[in-house]
Amino acid sequence: MDIDLLIYFSVAIIILTIICTALLQVLAKRNERANVQNAEVEPQGQPRQLRRVGAVRNARRRMQENANHANHRPEENDRQIYQDNDEDEDHKIGTKKRAKLAAKAEKKIQREAAEREREEHKKREQFLQEERDKQAEKERVEELRAEEAEKKAREEKERQEYEEYLKMKEAFSVEEEGYEQENRECEENLLQEFLAYIKLNKVLVLEDLAAHFGLKTANVVERIQELQANGNLTGVIDDRGKFIYISEDELEAVAKFMRQRGRVSITELAENSNNLINLTPAKNCSIPAK
Repeated sequence: MDIDLLIYFSVAIIILTIICTALLQVLAKRNERANVQNAEVEPQGQPRQLRRVGAVRNARRRMQENANHANHRPEENDRQIYQDNDEDEDHKIGTKKRAKLAAKAEKKIQREAAEREREEHKKREQFLQEERDKQAEKERVEELRAEEAEKKAREEKERQEYEEYLKMKEAFSVEEEGYEQENRECEENLLQEFLAYIKLNKVLVLEDLAAHFGLKTANVVERIQELQANGNLTGVIDDRGKFIYISEDELEAVAKFMRQRGRVSITELAENSNNLINLTPAKNCSIPAK
């Protein structure tokens, strides 16, 4: 908008200058004609007329110079105005461009700083990661060494325990052989004492017999049955929980009685059993309990 006004203003000045110049030229021609007429009317005063003509010419020349100067001056003014406008525009454009370039340079500086920061951060992270990897590798190696040492110690301990086990097993085998031999002898002696006690007492309550030898009644019954099956003991267990021992001689006497009588009833056999079988315990038959 300012540039347009300046252009309009300059054009107006040029037009006014041209008008003024034209008017001056018209006036100059009029003055020249007047001077010529005056010179023709007054021939006697020629020197004076010449002086007037020179003065007119000088005035016309000055007016022409002023007009020419005026004609050139608007152009100079316009040029100066245009130059000032160009300088203002250049100043405005330069300010914006400088601001834009400054902002661009600032962004570039910030971008480069951010890039450097990212690179430094990346290097720090890479360094820290390498340190973590080194530490992890070191811990892994130490853990493997510890596991290997623990494995060797465990294997050595197992080997020693196995050797001790073999030694103990060998010692137990020897002791067990002696113990088994001793145990067999002890059991044999206990069995002989058991048989002797029954034979001497003749009639025994099974519970009393079990208590005497520190056994259970069921174990006493099983042992008596085993002895009867082996032929080492003869007798009967009645329904009152007693065992009646009958010796071989007494069984032979009962058999002889039955052969002599032929047919013998149970009642007759029971009546004569006291004569055939001795149910009285032997004297001094007490045997120490085990």
